[in-house]
Amino acid sequence: MRKAKYIKAALTACVAASVSAGLFAFDVIHPHKTITKKATKNPGISVLKKPEDNRFVKTILYNDLNEPMELAVAKDGRVFFIERSGSFYVYTPATKQTALVHKFDVKAVDKILQGMLGMTIDPDFATNNYIYFYYSTNGGDGLVNRLSRFTISKTNVLNLASEKDLLDVPLDAEVSAHSGGGMDWDKNKNLYISTGDNTVPFESEGFAPIDQRPNRQTFDAERSAGNTNDLRGKVLRIHPEANGTYTIPAGNLFPKGTEKTKPEIYVMGCRNPYRISVDKATSTLYWGEVGPDAGNNGAQGPRGYDEINQAKKAGNFGWPFFVGDSKPYNKIDFSTHAIGDLYDINAPENTSPNNTGLKILPPAQKALVWYPYDTSPEFPELGKGGRCIIGGPVYHYDPALQSKTKFPAYYDKVLFVGDYMRNWIFGVRMDEHLNFKALDQLMESNGDFRRPIDIKFGPEGSMYVLEYGSAYGLDNPDARLVRVDYNGGNRAPVARIATADTIGLIPYKVALNQKSFDYDADDNLSYKWILNGKTVISKAQASTYTFRKNGVYKLTLKVTDAAGKSSTDTKLIKVGNTLPDVAITTTGNSTFFFPGEQTLGYNVGIKDKEDKTIDPKRANISLSYIARVENNQALVGHQHIAPTYNYGKSLMAKSDCKACHAVNTKVLGPAFIDVAKRYKDDKDAVDKLSTKIIKGGNGVWGEHAMSAHPQLTKDDASEIVKYILTLNDAKPATSLPLQGNVTLKDHVANNNGGRYVLTASYTDKGGAITPLTTTESLVLRPAKVETESADKFEKMDHNDRDAWTSANNAYFMLKDIDLKGIAQLTYSYTSKGLDGKIEIHTDSPDGAVISMLNYTPSQTKQATQQSTGINAPQGKHDLYFVITKSSLNAKGTIAIDWINFEKIN
Repeated sequence: MRKAKYIKAALTACVAASVSAGLFAFDVIHPHKTITKKATKNPGISVLKKPEDNRFVKTILYNDLNEPMELAVAKDGRVFFIERSGSFYVYTPATKQTALVHKFDVKAVDKILQGMLGMTIDPDFATNNYIYFYYSTNGGDGLVNRLSRFTISKTNVLNLASEKDLLDVPLDAEVSAHSGGGMDWDKNKNLYISTGDNTVPFESEGFAPIDQRPNRQTFDAERSAGNTNDLRGKVLRIHPEANGTYTIPAGNLFPKGTEKTKPEIYVMGCRNPYRISVDKATSTLYWGEVGPDAGNNGAQGPRGYDEINQAKKAGNFGWPFFVGDSKPYNKIDFSTHAIGDLYDINAPENTSPNNTGLKILPPAQKALVWYPYDTSPEFPELGKGGRCIIGGPVYHYDPALQSKTKFPAYYDKVLFVGDYMRNWIFGVRMDEHLNFKALDQLMESNGDFRRPIDIKFGPEGSMYVLEYGSAYGLDNPDARLVRVDYNGGNRAPVARIATADTIGLIPYKVALNQKSFDYDADDNLSYKWILNGKTVISKAQASTYTFRKNGVYKLTLKVTDAAGKSSTDTKLIKVGNTLPDVAITTTGNSTFFFPGEQTLGYNVGIKDKEDKTIDPKRANISLSYIARVENNQALVGHQHIAPTYNYGKSLMAKSDCKACHAVNTKVLGPAFIDVAKRYKDDKDAVDKLSTKIIKGGNGVWGEHAMSAHPQLTKDDASEIVKYILTLNDAKPATSLPLQGNVTLKDHVANNNGGRYVLTASYTDKGGAITPLTTTESLVLRPAKVETESADKFEKMDHNDRDAWTSANNAYFMLKDIDLKGIAQLTYSYTSKGLDGKIEIHTDSPDGAVISMLNYTPSQTKQATQQSTGINAPQGKHDLYFVITKSSLNAKGTIAIDWINFEKIN
């Protein structure tokens, strides 16, 4: 939940669902014009088809990383990369091995955003072996971020004696935010280095940190990003020389010798330009700007935006006076909180007493792409949620390059960027003048990126990605170096075992069914069934194998195509025990609960072939109430796997909460268990904390503030808080008896909504191999069924309120419904100009009719409520509500809001 205030703060030293534009026609609303993007208008690549996701292959090169930062790929294929703690690694493709080259002694305080921040290799690396690092260390007057150069041998030995210190960026050591650290080169071998504004962002409520009060220098980005005489909050450009010094290239923002300026500055007005790249063909600079955290516009100015920026030449990109597409902030007196005029985009004025540079700054340049927490009106493809943009490279397709893995011509001249929080990589398409054209998500259906932190292309045209892993500041098990290859030719088949026979007694005959396939049509496939490493059957179609000894076996299917490419699938076969049989029966209705209190009489029957007697102590029966479910189709009827479902937990799993929080461990934000303990006796906690999640806040758990989540509704934020507060209840659950009566009353205070889940499990004694467990659950839903929760629709539209149709013989279906004790149904509907019938058929749209309602056009704007009887059959049935019109040519619509299943009195 603390998103990028942590990460941004986080990304700030280190770091912080979408629709792909593709090449289909769609509109993006731009502040000045509407751009319609079509394949036929995309110069150079417009006729190319977007590659299928399954043409891309992700290979994990190394997966034992701790806070990876930046990577560089040499022409010989070696991949160099660093961790924030100072570890420097190399991956060698010839051996497919990763080795630690050196551990630098850097200032990498726990969860403080300094340390080993960036690295790059020289454009002439193949001949001079120069490698550059940007890291935190003690300078002459305090903490600095230092740029140093070393040489490294072809055998990956770093020559420590070769170190040349090129540049120091002085820091305010007490500030734990915004360090930048990205590096890249232009076509003239000039080196670009990004630096953050080194400013505390957490007390400005997500707006511009321009606090000019005495002794508040670290809260004022005017002293750094807005200061022409300071290296922080910039992208610097220098030309390294062979002797370990550097010169200033022509064309930087301020000519050398200009009073109150630093000649190294190429771009100023940056908050945290965390990852940068330079297009070698044009020397155009690109970077991802990790933006401020305000969730909504306020008196001080606009909400926060992350930015994808482009600098065709030197310039000022506005921070801390502007954000996004140069949206201006208001001047503010932090002593009185008085709001002043907006800053002037053409001549921003820096009046801070902490400013040592020019007072009138160059005009502010707007971002190429900008997006807030919520859905962007200009760039809706980017989705919504936490933000932490990661700049990436421009890809250039080389038709002469002999490579089977290079990205295709479809991506020629596309800028790739990632988002650490949203786990995606997008391509930014531009026209021949390098103006924004379209967005195009890479691998939208199976990308599975684990918080990308750096992106580069290798000499073979493959993409390399450093993935930071689940949570900021932790040694994540999913932090890794991956390579993304494009396969334009033959693809490996996909092996899939489809057999349902996995548990049994000797002699146990298993049907070796499979549903393998190949993406390439007409590929001839061969098959091998391998048992514990030994091939037992070579056959394409269904076969059988008989197990004659007890044990747990690894059964593998290997599928190979005609070109020799293959894949495998594996299942465990357990021979010597069978699953227990667990059945739940009830004395009342087994589908619905009803308004008011209700007693549920139940019985759990357990049988096991191997256990001579059933031990009640090996059974566990529990009843839980779930106030809300994610969608109304979830948790209906009998389920063989116990639903450990919690709506708030499921919302949290889809959010960015885990980037900054863990259940039992402090990350950037507090551990959830600590939050639960602090607020366990606070009756206002749900309202207070849910508001804080949406609006953001700070000051409770330290300097790091919680970022805003305006995309969440108050109800959903409340459910997340309720889940967190339950973590304080560590009482072990007590099993109910195998049979009895339980009172259902929790729904009364919840508007008769939610679900009851009666769960029964039994673990047997193991038979001849290992204990097996069967779990069965009975789910009771409200007797008042919202129509939009139906399991199937035919010729009907629906949203989150109702379902409607204007077609004849349309229907919706409710699955597995018990009508025991149901006497009548009441419908709530609105008919605009139609009359006809609603018939309930069992088990198919043409099944037996058990109820019928004659509906007529509504006379008022209010919904009509009408009841009808039902001839309830025994057992459970799928119910098809078939809607017919009295006249096939009649025009109009019937919308059904809900159906109430009512008991016999």
